[in-house]
This record gives sequence, C-alpha cells and structure tokens, in this order.
Amino acid sequence: MTAIIDLLARGFSLSVELWPPRSSEAQVRLERSLERLVVLNPTFASITYGAAGSTRERTHDLVVAIHESNIMTPMAHLVCAAHRRDELVAILERYKTAGIENVLALRGDPPLDEAECLVEGDLRHAVELVDLAKEIGDFCVAVGAHPEGHPNAPDRESDRRYLAEKLEHADFAITQFFFRVDDYFSLVDDLAERGIRKPVIPGIMPITNVKTVSRMAELSGTQLPDEVLKRIRDVAEDPDAVHRVGVEIATELCAELTAEGIPGLHFYTMNQVSATLEVCERLDLVKRKV
Repeated sequence: MTAIIDLLARGFSLSVELWPPRSSEAQVRLERSLERLVVLNPTFASITYGAAGSTRERTHDLVVAIHESNIMTPMAHLVCAAHRRDELVAILERYKTAGIENVLALRGDPPLDEAECLVEGDLRHAVELVDLAKEIGDFCVAVGAHPEGHPNAPDRESDRRYLAEKLEHADFAITQFFFRVDDYFSLVDDLAERGIRKPVIPGIMPITNVKTVSRMAELSGTQLPDEVLKRIRDVAEDPDAVHRVGVEIATELCAELTAEGIPGLHFYTMNQVSATLEVCERLDLVKRKV
C-alpha cells in the first residue's frame, strides 16, 4: 500500500469514486467497471459509505477486495454522524489490520429519506475524525471541500475558514462536483491566503441523467449554471443526447482546469464509467497515464 499523498507528489492524478454494490446485478456492473477502468491506471479509488453507516460492511469488503487485487489504491470513506467513538475506533482498527492506509473523513450526508434527520455522533465534526484516524494509525486522511460553500454553512467565509482548519490536520482534499472553474480556483486561492497549500483535487461529475444530477446538486449545494441547464434541457428527452452533451460539458470543464495546473481530477462515476472514460479519452489522459 502507498499513502495517496505520496502518490499525488509524483504528478498528475486520475481517481474515481465507486459505490459498494447493493445487489448481485450491481456487483456484476461494478466488476465490469473495474475492468474498464484499468486503461486509466487510476491513482486511487474512493469507496463511499452510506448515510449513518448503512453500507458499513459492503464498504469495508470492497475496499479490502480492491486492496488485495492490487489493481488500484483504495480509500475508504468514513463518517462520524450517527456513530459512537468506539465504533469508529473499531472500524479504523479493522482497516489498519487489513493494511488500508487511506481514509476520507466526512461528517456524513443526511439520509435520502427526507422524513429522517442526520443523527449526531460522539464526534460532531469531520476534523475530529481526522484526528482520531491519525491517533489510531499512520493513515493518510483526506477531507471534503465545497467550492460553492457547504450547504449548511452560514456563509462562504466561515466555510472556507473551517476547511482551512480541517486541512491543517488532514493531508489533502477532494471537492464536491461543480461546473464553474472560477469556484474551484477561488477556493484554492482562499486557502493559500490562509497558508494552506495542500492538494485540493477537483471533483467532476459528467452529467448522464438530468434527474440524478439535479437531485445530487440539491443535496450537495452545487448550482447548475443556466448555460449548463439550457444545454441539458434542450436534449432532455433523448438519453443518448444527454450523455453526449454531459460528456462535452465535463470535457470543457476539465480542459480549463488542466490548462491552469491542478493536482489531478477525481470523477464521480456512480459505477457507470463510460462517461468518465470518454472524457479522459477526449483529453488524451488515457495516454498520459499508460
């Protein structure tokens, strides 16, 4: 195993987010996706963790399976919401025993059921989980960042201040997906003004389904710019055209980002990797990594 922060120091990174499968059909789809991703030689794969730990065992099993297969470096998502401290210690100890070195420390998303609320745990904030992971083992710990500000933050200034505090403790950050280049570079510049120059990897979500991206944008506090909405709505009744336009939008965004110099790109795949592969092919990133 290698700490992801050391991998980032070697140069441009390509990484992906994957979901633990919830059914046998989803397992087959994930296995096919992993096979197809080999051409990108991903620097790492982050594995999601369901609200309140709903995928705890599936997340652990997928992280360990990827680690043991040696096809890419896995990073386990972990949340502190709805968890006791001893639960988190046990999860981290278990990863440590399995040889897992990389963790993404998050507060946790609310349940998808709007009737439920996010239950507080013994640790109230992600920075506390960062510290706990560092206390338990020699973990490389990442944190999340919101270029447009966290939806629960009172204002952008306080959100950036809190992110800088997290990054004083953590090793690097991955952003929520976004569609405006200026939002990302504004975030990086604000952190630099606060003395934080650790890697912040931009998160990219190619649009392949209008309803899905709208829902995820609502949950994450990400805005869908008018120009993006128009391009998608113009073809909304044609799924193939939505996919094509979504790839075009993501390619344009990534081209602008890479032209300015960034540590890498992190793709939110939802276990559907075709769009990610198409974007990387258009940017000639497949050749760069092979």
